[in-house]
Amino acid sequence: MTTTNTNANSIREAADYIRSKTDIVPEIGLILGSGLGILANLIEDAVSIPYEDIPHFPVSTVEGHEGELLLGTIQGRPVVMMKGRFHMYEGYGPEVTAFPVRVMKNLGVSGLLVTNAAGGVNTSFKPGDLMLLTDHLNLTGKSPLIGPNDASLGVRFPDMSEAYSRRLRAAASEAASEHDFTFREGVYAGLLGPSYETPAEIRMLRALGADAVGMSTVSETIVARHAGIEVLGISCITNMAAGILDQPLSHEEVMETAEMVKEKFLSLVLSIIPKM
Repeated sequence: MTTTNTNANSIREAADYIRSKTDIVPEIGLILGSGLGILANLIEDAVSIPYEDIPHFPVSTVEGHEGELLLGTIQGRPVVMMKGRFHMYEGYGPEVTAFPVRVMKNLGVSGLLVTNAAGGVNTSFKPGDLMLLTDHLNLTGKSPLIGPNDASLGVRFPDMSEAYSRRLRAAASEAASEHDFTFREGVYAGLLGPSYETPAEIRMLRALGADAVGMSTVSETIVARHAGIEVLGISCITNMAAGILDQPLSHEEVMETAEMVKEKFLSLVLSIIPKM
């Protein structure tokens, strides 16, 4: 698989290439989960850059993850959006899956909205719910910060006591209340994948305090916090996790539920962006 370089020079080269394609200086970054690419429709005057054209960028290989970077504005705020993300189960290391966050920081991003499709572990949840991430469990067994630390990118031992910004969560809840909507809140468990979890694993996750489970987000959040970027995380609960309902899990169900909630999701993001 890829041997993408993730050092400071590679970050700078990727960012410089992106700058050569647009005058937008983004303040907010967005990373879209499975089936949530519809959010790209919110961007005005968008400039699209295929991942394959950006130096040192990996490429996405998963259905529902289109491989392009978009720069433009949402509600007057300059943004950069990843339409499709990278996962460790594709064969990438955690530092590679989070490489675009490093590039976003170099471009000027100070706030990151990361979204994902997740399985509901909390039995009070139902498909179609949206959950604000209050915290996460990194159960991938890997960290994007392993190896020599470049002090120009962040400190050796970054604090993770507030991985998901309390300020941004309050802003998102305020935006939701304006739409007569209430977010679920909970802890996201990030696993390596690509197989869905077993019922026994879901019971374990529930005992550990997880409310939702997925195969992304944690590496991106760790790198964002290392870089001093505030993070807001939103999970779309697309299915109930294994063993809760008497039915098999499938990626098709994930995509169908994401399609079902897209209008609600779009209206919320439109309200949240100005508050970031």
